[in-house]
Parts: sequence; C-alpha cells; structure tokens
Amino acid sequence: MFIDEIYKVEAPYREPMVVKGYRFGKGDKAACILGPMRGNEIQQLYICSQMVRVLKELEGNGCISAGKEVLVVPVVNSYAMNVGKRFWGVEGVDINRRFPGNSYGETAARIAGGVFEKIKDYSYGIQLASFYMTGEFVPHIRMMETGYQNASLANLFGLPYVVIRKPKPIDTKTLNYNWQDEMTAAFSLYTNKNSEVDEASANQAVAAVLRFLTRMGIIRYESHSGYISHVIMEDDLTNIHVTSGGIFRGLVRAGEDVRYGHKMAEIIDPYEGGVKETIVAPTDGIVFFTHTEDLITENDMAYRLIHRLHA
Repeated sequence: MFIDEIYKVEAPYREPMVVKGYRFGKGDKAACILGPMRGNEIQQLYICSQMVRVLKELEGNGCISAGKEVLVVPVVNSYAMNVGKRFWGVEGVDINRRFPGNSYGETAARIAGGVFEKIKDYSYGIQLASFYMTGEFVPHIRMMETGYQNASLANLFGLPYVVIRKPKPIDTKTLNYNWQDEMTAAFSLYTNKNSEVDEASANQAVAAVLRFLTRMGIIRYESHSGYISHVIMEDDLTNIHVTSGGIFRGLVRAGEDVRYGHKMAEIIDPYEGGVKETIVAPTDGIVFFTHTEDLITENDMAYRLIHRLHA
C-alpha cells in the first residue's frame, strides 16, 4: 500500500487540507473508489475506511491481480467534515457541483480539478455518494444516462437496484457525469444512511464493491453472488409530496412493500398536536426512498416508490 497526496489546500490560519489516496497493486489504473465530498457523509467515510482495511489485507495475501492498481480516496472535503458542515467553506459550495474543475477558479473548483486530474484515467470509478435530500434509500447503484453508461456492468455489484438518471444541466458538473465523459465507467453507490454509520448497509456496500472488483478480474476474493439487480429509470419512480408542513411521523421504511391506500405517514400539527395530513400510497409498490427528518415542510418529498415489479 502506498499513500499519495492527491491534492493539497493551503490555509493561512490552520493546517493544510491534504486529500490522501491509498494505492494498492501496480500497473493499469483499474479502479478508483472515492469517498465523501460533503461533510456529513460519515457512512461513506466509514465504508471507504473498511475498503482500505480489506484491500490492505488482500494485497498482503497477494490477491490484487498482477498489472492492476486500485486507488481509494477516503475523503475529499475533510474541512467541512471537521466542522460539521455539509458543504465547502463559508460560502457553502458543493464540490460535487464543480467538476471537471478549474485550476484558476474558486477554491472548490480547484479542489475538484486537482482531484479529477488524478482520478480521471481509471477504467472504473466508484463514488460513495449521498442524496441532496435527507432520507433513507434502498441500497442501489446510480448512473447518469450519458450514452456511455453500462447497466450490465452496474449489475455486477449485486445490489437490489440500478437506477439510471437522465442528466439535467446541473448534473453536468458532477463527478459521475465527468468521469463518464472521460470514458471511465462511473457508478455512484448509495446506502441507507449518510450522517451516521449503519454497519449492516456499510458491510453490504463493501461486499458490493469487492464483488464488482472480483468479477472484473481486479482482485481475487471469494464473495457471495448478491442480488440480480433490477434496472429502473429514475423518471419511473413515483414521488409522494406532502401538502402541509409539521412533525413527520413515518410509518414505513425503505424496502417495505406497500399497497394502494396503505397509510405511510402522518403530519402532526406542531402547535396543537393533531394529525394535519395522512399520507397514503397512491399505488402498489416498494418504498425506495423515505424522508427521515423529524420536521417536514410543505411540498417536500416524503417518499419515492418503485411500482410493483410482479403482479
């Protein structure tokens, strides 16, 4: 294992922020695994730490394939993580909206550009990502529909679902989109937690990445076969919004099966304590995403449903 300096940010009043990379094996740039770019992605940091631990053990046992190199970048935005903020700096800039970066731009753009220069030539890119809204997901792989995406490769992770998203203009500045633009097969891996560690889904994510690396011939590792992934388009998900704000009382969790008319949540009046609104399932389906905060505001998304796969 070699530890490299991927990028360094000098600071006048504190220690520099150094983005570290852990390299395993030697040879072709086979796979890059990238951790948090946002300061609340504790689960993603934990998953990357476990990847470093396992790959270090595999390398010690000679299980990294000859002529293959794997890079793990456990965290990009450690400054935000240290102060408990989601985004970079006092401006609150999302580094994952600054790719491919700019060496003469603002600090976040320089970080994105410096990191991207070191990771853009890998054959496979795996980003441990989080959603823009706080909530809980069914673990899945997400890909941008750029014309270069390959759902068959995404199936090799063995997670329950592969979600393909049609990019919007803002998505063209994300790592996933720009990785694909450089002909890297890019995958974003989502688990059911962000700001706290969930051991079960973290272990599932580590197993999924190891399964993929094994099936691509990058490492030698005995893994279980996982799921036969179901590929869905993000536009086909059913979004359920609330019409009133208040205290959110969720009654179902991600992965649960619901029927049409099933009670899913209640919105409690924060002043008088009564039920302001009852959320019911508009169709038969599987809960793909659920809001998890105690408060919810008017028109927020409470749930996303996958239409029932089988009659």
